[in-house]
Amino acid sequence: MNHRKVIAVFCVAFSLFSVFAVQANADANDPKTKQPNIIFILCDDLGWGDLSVYDDNRSRGGKDFQTPSLDQMAQDGAQLRNHYCPAPVCAPSRASLLLGKHQGSADIRDNQFDKQLPPKHSVASVLKSAGYRTAIIGKYGLQGDQRYALAKNGTKPAQWPGYPTNRGFDEFLGYVRHVDGHLHYPAHAWELGNSDSHKEPKEVWHNDREISGDLTNCYTTDLFTAYAKHWISEQVRQDSVDPFFLYLAYDTPHAALQIPSCQYPDSKGLNGGVQWTGKPGAMINTAKGPIDSYRYPQVTNQGWSDVEERFASMVLRIDDAVGDLLQTLKDLGIDQNTLVVLSSDNGPHHESYLADASYQPTSFRSYGPFDGTKRDVWEGGVRVPTVAYWPGKIPSGHVDQQPSQFHDWMATFADAANCPVPAGCDGVSLLPGLIRSGTRQNSTVYVEYSQNGRTPDYQDFQQRKRKQKRGQMQIVFVDGYKGVRLDIDNHDDDFQIYDLENDPKELNDLAGSSDAISQIQQKMKDRVLRLRTMNESAKRPYDTALVPSMNVADPKPGAIMEYQIGEFPYVPKDLAAGHGRVFLTSYHRDRKELDAVNSTAAVWFRGYLRVPDDGSYRFRVVGLDRVAARLHEMLLLEHDPPAGAGDSAAKEPVVESPTVHLASGMHPIAIGTVVHPSDSQWKLQWSFQNGDWIDVPDDSFVIESE
Repeated sequence: MNHRKVIAVFCVAFSLFSVFAVQANADANDPKTKQPNIIFILCDDLGWGDLSVYDDNRSRGGKDFQTPSLDQMAQDGAQLRNHYCPAPVCAPSRASLLLGKHQGSADIRDNQFDKQLPPKHSVASVLKSAGYRTAIIGKYGLQGDQRYALAKNGTKPAQWPGYPTNRGFDEFLGYVRHVDGHLHYPAHAWELGNSDSHKEPKEVWHNDREISGDLTNCYTTDLFTAYAKHWISEQVRQDSVDPFFLYLAYDTPHAALQIPSCQYPDSKGLNGGVQWTGKPGAMINTAKGPIDSYRYPQVTNQGWSDVEERFASMVLRIDDAVGDLLQTLKDLGIDQNTLVVLSSDNGPHHESYLADASYQPTSFRSYGPFDGTKRDVWEGGVRVPTVAYWPGKIPSGHVDQQPSQFHDWMATFADAANCPVPAGCDGVSLLPGLIRSGTRQNSTVYVEYSQNGRTPDYQDFQQRKRKQKRGQMQIVFVDGYKGVRLDIDNHDDDFQIYDLENDPKELNDLAGSSDAISQIQQKMKDRVLRLRTMNESAKRPYDTALVPSMNVADPKPGAIMEYQIGEFPYVPKDLAAGHGRVFLTSYHRDRKELDAVNSTAAVWFRGYLRVPDDGSYRFRVVGLDRVAARLHEMLLLEHDPPAGAGDSAAKEPVVESPTVHLASGMHPIAIGTVVHPSDSQWKLQWSFQNGDWIDVPDDSFVIESE
């Protein structure tokens, strides 16, 4: 490689900022309209077929139960009928949701339970920067420091680096550890459990205090709902101006098939339903009766098994709880200004945690009309029931058929809150499609996941999928088709290709069926390399495949600098309309040009990077503390920690990428930052085949001639 040492500097065009002085006093976070409250309800292992509005069991003569509150929510709002979780298991799904990143970018992948949510912007920190009060109630499991993941050994929140209050949440009440969420009466032993862990009481934390000793007879669905109602009411009572964000993460109907202790209270809402009393030993008004005893009348005396009655009662409790919560919003007079989303972290489970009984989702066809369950990348494992409700904004009865995925909610909520989307977010706003206004960008739907089990041997599933080994798995959507790879050996393995619109059960693999489909096959193979980065903690058989370059017509040296003057809490993914745009030639302006500027700005540098040789590369940015860079679609590097993220978010004078394997040729690159007048020169450097770090040559930056 013939590298010519230069310094790549952005200050070349700062003297032109005065041309756009009309922007100088703009505040990037000043909301132009009233910001809505936002509630995201995440259920644990709730399947597509578990909502009666989605279910087709009756038409197939199967066992059935009704979910009237969830059905009403869906009928009064929008059903997202092609919405996907990031991975078919809880930890990576929840991490991708909070980080706004798909599994090709996220730090938590595969089955990395209790790994800390990294000190990067989360949905909570983004909304908090826009003036929201934030809370998480329910199951977390992303706290970090796995020494304290299993045992109750005097752990304190300070020992968990990724504790919710270090990740943008003002308040937390719920389960910290993943395993604690397997039981639903935290204060009680459960003798029916199938292991010691599933028999022992669990810990519930409220900010920095462990409170399980106060939770006698508290069933978690009721507990989390009652505190959510209480917290929302307190926000309205204390301050009716600032909006709130609530992440309500139920731990049901997953894991132990434990049922409530009593009937759900008559009526619902502010003065009915479950109520938080705050009294130790009677924290909620349903903390009474024998634990694990109440079955809904509609599921008994039908000849169902014990586990079937248990599972259905758990789902019906969620139905009551969500109806109670929505009525509370109406009673408080805030329903018209509250966006509520309900979804599930993955497909349905096949677990009971009972010593003498097992449960299978075949009972109610919880996987709906699809094949696959939790831990599968077939539709039943990853297409999740999702409803969005916002009276007066989202039209009643709307059915959104566009594919979307969890990482889109960060962008959606930022859009609703009228604040920038962080540069590290992989999502797009779903709001235009939900409120039927404007054009929605296409979502990236991508999954990578590894698990050594097999797809269940259920008669409802296509024969060739039954007992099929999972191994390394991958999904990508391209041009309206879904690509699926299982038990991947290397990147040359072909995708199975499905037209889901006409074949939702994935019965007819189109791979190799025509020249057009063969072109789709190649697009899929190229795209998965261009949108992901490798992660040392979750290695893949395609990690070292060369990212293909692109054809660039008539390239010329230089780059484009786009900028917007204003204060930004983080590097924004996009700049506002009317932002500045300047062509940078390959020369370096003197430091005094920057000294003359007295404004803060968000800046993006865009162009193509000319890679001279095939091989492994690492990149680093020197001299910028807040920076994000993308190569093709992949998030190449990122360092832009939110305030309050702890010691692990300290300033970094050098921000490095993981290793990327690049084919020679042109690769689109974009580098974003927020700069201040005191910022000086910065450099982009690379290392080829683990060699020395050198400045990327100035003639390696090109743009396409217009």
